[in-house]
Amino acid sequence: MASRTLARLRQLVRQRRYVVSSHATEELEDDELNVFDLESIVLTGEIVETQRDRRTREQKFLIRGHTLRNAPACAVAKFSPGDLAVFITVYAE
Repeated sequence: MASRTLARLRQLVRQRRYVVSSHATEELEDDELNVFDLESIVLTGEIVETQRDRRTREQKFLIRGHTLRNAPACAVAKFSPGDLAVFITVYAE
C-alpha cells in the first residue's frame, strides 16, 4: 500500500497537482526551503509513517527525503477529495 501511495504522490507532484497549506508555506520559509525542495522530498523520499487525523479521521503520510541541497527533510501529505496532494507541513531535520 505504501508503495502505491508514494507512487501516486509522486505522480501528482510531477503533474503539479498539489496544494501547499499556509502552515507548510510558513514552515518552508522558516527552514529556508522552497517548493522545489518540497518536490524533491517527495521524489527522493519514502513513506516512513502513516497517521490518522484525530478530528477528521483522514490518513496522512509522513515522507522522509532530501532537499535539492541533499539535506534530510520531511513532509506530511494527504489526498484531497478532488484528487490533489495536500501538503500539511514540511520541515528540515
